[in-house]
Amino acid sequence: MTVHQPTLKQLQYLVALRQHGHFGKAADACFVTQSTLSAGLRDLETLLGVTLVERTRRVVRFTPLGEKVADKAVRVLREAESLTEMARAQGQPLHGELRMGVIPTIAPFLLPAMLPRLRREWPQLKLYLREETSHAACEALHRGQLDCVLLALPYGCGDVDSEALFDDRLFVAFPAGEAPPGKSVTVDAIDEGRMLLLEDGHCLKDHALSACNRPDLRAHASMLGTSLHTLVQMVANGLGVTFVPSMALSAGILDRTDVEAKPLDSENGFRRIALIWRRSSPREAEFRLLGTALRHVIGELSPGLSAIP
Repeated sequence: MTVHQPTLKQLQYLVALRQHGHFGKAADACFVTQSTLSAGLRDLETLLGVTLVERTRRVVRFTPLGEKVADKAVRVLREAESLTEMARAQGQPLHGELRMGVIPTIAPFLLPAMLPRLRREWPQLKLYLREETSHAACEALHRGQLDCVLLALPYGCGDVDSEALFDDRLFVAFPAGEAPPGKSVTVDAIDEGRMLLLEDGHCLKDHALSACNRPDLRAHASMLGTSLHTLVQMVANGLGVTFVPSMALSAGILDRTDVEAKPLDSENGFRRIALIWRRSSPREAEFRLLGTALRHVIGELSPGLSAIP
């Protein structure tokens, strides 16, 4: 007796629909037409003999069983991808496609200089980048949508392995003439009423507040900025002070401003940049090799960063 099983394509359609909550968007994500995706899901429901999705004109609602099937589908797709990765890993290292997530407080400062070097050293590597907040990047990593993530630690990202790259020192940026005397800034010298921080979702905010260990900063700071560039412009206009990592200074974020930045005088006044990946991934050796390559490239581009041997 022949038992028909769901296809990987049908499971991909189901997972995409739950992720996007819209047939058209899910179809676009799967690079198929909406009618093809709908037909594939109907075939899946017919095969299983159950209703997975309630369809109305305005709402896509998964049934309780549909949610469970979608959860299982994520794991099945991840295992299928691991099988492909296992075979690929036996071939040339850093060869073929690699999907890497990068958080917004790293991407614009490292990637422009880093990517050309990686292309020269690893011409067969097709590196696809996705810029997302730490939380979104970790979720995408565990869903199998990303292979690895360039992240700032400490950050809870679940069951992952990591390759530490370097320590990125934190600086405090002041409007012209407002910086306190001395080569560095003590935690007590920061005016909590003038502190500007990135909005929730950016781990740099948590790293900076943790380095200061001052609950009043978290209570009184204004969380306004959507990017470091926005915060720097606010500081340049005398609206307050903010934290800026060393890599952003090396990339020239203060160019054409009169903002003055001094290092934060704190034992924990840095964030650790690392490459992370799922602990179950069969490509660990490749990721370790990529981490070594990134550490070498970054060390040459930004000698001021504290590389981790």
